[in-house]
Amino acid sequence: MIVCRSQAEIEKLRQVNQLVARILAELRQMVAPGVTTAQIDAMAEQRVREAGAEPAFKGYHGYPATVCASVNEQVVHGIPSARALVEGDILSIDMGARMGGFFGDCAVTVPVGAVSDEAATLLRVTEEALFRGIEAVKPGGCVAIQMPRNFSAPSHSSIVEAIEQGPWRAKLEPHLRRDPVAAPGHYWRLLEGRCAALEIWETEYLQVLSGENPVAEYTKGTWLKQFLDRLEGPERAAFEADYRRRVLAWYPPEPDGRTLFPFRRLFLVARRGG
Repeated sequence: MIVCRSQAEIEKLRQVNQLVARILAELRQMVAPGVTTAQIDAMAEQRVREAGAEPAFKGYHGYPATVCASVNEQVVHGIPSARALVEGDILSIDMGARMGGFFGDCAVTVPVGAVSDEAATLLRVTEEALFRGIEAVKPGGCVAIQMPRNFSAPSHSSIVEAIEQGPWRAKLEPHLRRDPVAAPGHYWRLLEGRCAALEIWETEYLQVLSGENPVAEYTKGTWLKQFLDRLEGPERAAFEADYRRRVLAWYPPEPDGRTLFPFRRLFLVARRGG
């Protein structure tokens, strides 16, 4: 359903989002080696409440903080802690506020001191890509996105089990992202009110695969690859064999030798007003 906002409501949305932007600008200046993500969170909550607003994230499904603070490989929704930032880190700060019955939500990614050339390039290119994408959407135009949502299926949960139950756990678990794609409602809350029309849906495709243990071959070129690349020699071979055994039990071949592989994907289409 499309909700048409009045000019008074749009003004309230503008005010709360401007507040979030101002606080994020101040938090950005706090980022330095030795500062903890908990200190950044405390400052965020202080500034939100001083403005007569409320933290939007705190208490949501039990979330304990005002911001999400994600360092380096923590892709999103990192919980602030006593972890001190280190020179060369990259920190993502995601913050939301509620004021006058409306929500503002925004995020920034900040280098901690001097970062590597590779990290600096990543920050620059991704920001440029975002704004080029926004500029390319003309009034009435659409942005369409699709993301895999199969991470709870045995094809992917078997990777988690193989990591947690094997001798390679210490090497691989720090790089494990358990829920890299959020539920549909997360993206609705993120975009609703910021576009003229928004449609979000999930679809499950039934892929019919051929070959020996084809689901293992599929993930070997996608989500499994990042973990295989962190191991070498016999240890890599043992980890792959463990995963292949697990996933084959979930996806046995049909009588004709082919394998059925259901795969869920999330789709989002947002239309710009004008």
